[in-house]
Amino acid sequence: MIGRTPEYLGKKIGAFEIKMASIAILLPALFVLCGTAVAVMLDAGKVGASNAGEHGFSEILYAFSSASNNNGSAFAGINANTPFYNTALGICMLFARYWLAIPVLALAGALAAAKRVPASAGTLPTHTPLFVFVLIGVVITVGALTFVPALALGPVVEHLLLYSAR
Repeated sequence: MIGRTPEYLGKKIGAFEIKMASIAILLPALFVLCGTAVAVMLDAGKVGASNAGEHGFSEILYAFSSASNNNGSAFAGINANTPFYNTALGICMLFARYWLAIPVLALAGALAAAKRVPASAGTLPTHTPLFVFVLIGVVITVGALTFVPALALGPVVEHLLLYSAR
């Protein structure tokens, strides 16, 4: 953002808004990856996975991904009805889903309180294909940088092993 102050819907986007948006984007991923890491390190987490190795890692990663971001389902093979998983997945649901509302509401409040500014040469229009492609690119980049390393340890390795067995 060199030399241009971004605007959205006629309102300037400042450092506070960027920080709140960053927290909202990274908070669920933090709980997915940290929860998976803790479950893989502890015996109580490894016992819940019915398969060892990369498939067990995939089971654990999916359980935390689903609890933090989606509907709370799990792979068929994981035994998530244990005190460890009930507690860990519940914590992920609480913080990654519900506390996510705090930065989102702060962002909405900051934008609602901001005064409208007229469009200028520094305005990035949000109705153009350029904005759409930049937005899609940012979403894909953040998602890839967040989850590709974890996916490479589980589902990708599992697929490569299944494919090499043919």
